[in-house]
Amino acid sequence: MRLYRRAPPINSDPSIPVRSMTEASTASSTRHRITTTIATEIAAQPRQVEAAVALLDEGSTVPFIARYRKEVTGGLDDTQLRKLEERLGYLRELEDRRAAVIESIRSQDKLSEDLEAKLQAATTKAEVEDLYLPYKPKRRTKAQIAHERGLGPLAELLLTDRSQVPTEAAAAFVAGEVTDVKMALEGARDILMERFSEDAALLGRLRQHLRERAVLKSSVFEGKQEAGAKFSDYFSHVEPWAKVAGHRALAMMRGRNEDILMLEIEVDVDDPAPVKPVERIIAASQNIRPDGTAADAWLMDVARWTWRVRLSMNLSVDLMMELRQRAEAEAIDVFAKNLKELLLAAPAGAKPTLGLDPGIRTGVKVAAIDGTGKLVETATVYPFQPKNDVRGAQAEIARLIKKHGIELLAIGNGTASRETEKLVAELLTALPVQPLPRKVVVSEAGASVYSASELASNEFPDLDVSLRGAVSIARRLQDPLAELVKIDPKSIGVGQYQHDVDQYRLAKQLDAVVEDAVNAVGVDLNLASASLLARVSGLGGSIADAIVVHRNQHGAFKSRKELLEVSRLGPKTFEQCAGFLRIRDGAEPLDASSVHPEAYVVANRIVKACGRDARAVLGDSAALKKLDARQFVDERFGLPTVRDILLELEKPGRDPRPEFRTAAFADGVNEIVDLKPGMVLEGTVTNVAAFGAFVDIGVHQDGLVHVSQLADRFVKDPHQVVKAGQIVQVRVVDVDVKRQRIALTMKSKDDGSAAAVSGQRGDSRRAPEVRSTRPVKNTPAPQGAMGAALADAFKRK
Repeated sequence: MRLYRRAPPINSDPSIPVRSMTEASTASSTRHRITTTIATEIAAQPRQVEAAVALLDEGSTVPFIARYRKEVTGGLDDTQLRKLEERLGYLRELEDRRAAVIESIRSQDKLSEDLEAKLQAATTKAEVEDLYLPYKPKRRTKAQIAHERGLGPLAELLLTDRSQVPTEAAAAFVAGEVTDVKMALEGARDILMERFSEDAALLGRLRQHLRERAVLKSSVFEGKQEAGAKFSDYFSHVEPWAKVAGHRALAMMRGRNEDILMLEIEVDVDDPAPVKPVERIIAASQNIRPDGTAADAWLMDVARWTWRVRLSMNLSVDLMMELRQRAEAEAIDVFAKNLKELLLAAPAGAKPTLGLDPGIRTGVKVAAIDGTGKLVETATVYPFQPKNDVRGAQAEIARLIKKHGIELLAIGNGTASRETEKLVAELLTALPVQPLPRKVVVSEAGASVYSASELASNEFPDLDVSLRGAVSIARRLQDPLAELVKIDPKSIGVGQYQHDVDQYRLAKQLDAVVEDAVNAVGVDLNLASASLLARVSGLGGSIADAIVVHRNQHGAFKSRKELLEVSRLGPKTFEQCAGFLRIRDGAEPLDASSVHPEAYVVANRIVKACGRDARAVLGDSAALKKLDARQFVDERFGLPTVRDILLELEKPGRDPRPEFRTAAFADGVNEIVDLKPGMVLEGTVTNVAAFGAFVDIGVHQDGLVHVSQLADRFVKDPHQVVKAGQIVQVRVVDVDVKRQRIALTMKSKDDGSAAAVSGQRGDSRRAPEVRSTRPVKNTPAPQGAMGAALADAFKRK
């Protein structure tokens, strides 16, 4: 049920049934409960939450609300709104389940005021299910059979009157199907075990005890040591459940799924007391004294049976599930952070680019694209075995550079990447052109997925799949965001154990990251692909396709207003998307900015106050800073919006992404065998996990900087120190060639010199200069066979 949709007002008309008034009151109470819960969790006021929920229910997107409804929500940012949106979904599901449970118990005529109060106070689905357990329809149990045999009074008698001797009391119930005292006591035990195991308060105390005291134990199945060598760290592993890191939990669970490891949840195994703490908790819930009467002794045995037979396994399963959920949430969060950094990586810009997708036997695929990303020519060269046509490959690459005015060389970081980079570096030293193109090694994660996709097939129907990958590599250097949105975020591969987590939750969170990134940067309406447009606030795949069709049929959009002429794009969609779409050199200067069309009236008042034309005012920071934002506030647009407009007018269409920079790999270090402890190298952070950061240092195998090696200080979250795409300087600590593992450190050396980390987005420290891959000076004219090949290449068109 959608509990935030406005309910009709409650009136005192006696013709309205009492039940309807009660339901309305309950709905109001439920809305208040959700509001206060979320407000506490996101550090906001209830009124802010109410306003945001109303906007979400009306169809507004998070990016739109965060950017253009600050007055309404009191300035909630996108992070708070995403959390609000997520929790709203969970809490509404909780309310739906709560209502269903209450109705089910009411239909059984078993709903007391006390039980309903407990159900209303429950804050999690687990608590609701615990309370529902005694009333939940179930298969015929031993306890039910015992009740049918008339043993309920015996169980009640032994529980309430401790002066009874169990065997003597049971003798009175030997009749019919109950053939002896033993059967009578077993039936009474079954009844009490079911009652104890369905006690919601007791289950809560036991769960809390397990969370605090349980340990996770991992061991290897006999004979699986060799097959499961990669899980060797967990062949004999024990650690407190509460302290199991997410990545370790997922690793052990993967080992269990592959039948290598056995996992167990254990609690109080080392406690020497004859009565274990969990058993004492069960006994205490029923006021059972371990050293009491004969009835207490019998009840103590019931408590032991309850734990061992009914609760131990069930609660262990619950704890394992809770651990998985905790680990998955951490893994998904890590993936989302890394994806955000990748999407918001610095674009190299609209420059002619040559994309090289390295390969050995199948050759290096080459694609030349112009500054707009349009494919202009492709080729395949074979500099490696078996053809070893180095001269021909360099000549062809040189020809393409000359013909298309190439400024950037994007080299995929897959197989033969370093060999291809070396080939290109040798070419550049002999290339008689100025300025020399800049070569950059680019992550090709997901390029093969794009190449074989329906999207790529539609875009390049006549192009070989392998060549499409080279196009993608080139484009992602020009603009990572515009190209990566074409790929399923899960295929970009910057997560930890991403295939082991809930795929629906993963996809939902990653899609939110992509949406936020796209709208933070903004989209050129006349250049964007349908894939990029589909991620704009309010748009989807079908409307994005319609925009492209309209653009192809009618030419470039001259103003944002023309969007309303697109099929199926109505006023509500226009409201949501318009502010995030840019039109360069259009009829309306403000269309090139992030100022929303609804606020043009304010922007024009600001322009008028400057006494000049809008085009002259845009970018004139000095003039705009003289204005007082408060004088432009009105009933509709408050101070936050006016300040945003002023900032945007100062830097219209500003890009939040950092300046483009690249790492320089060390010469002569091409393979893992070339690494030696103590080497100081420059590399690019490719992935950040909870346990550290992976760094590409140009040897086809990323090295790991463990979280303990990221800085001289204690680091709890690696994302506080490094981000995906960041340029870092590392020192080699250890190299395991056999296991393909490289241990790196960013800590200071013993002599006090620090491993420098370059400044990137979010890093306030002053960054050292990063070496460019572009040679500074021209080299002498090429000589010999290579020179001849280049000369031939430049003679050709």
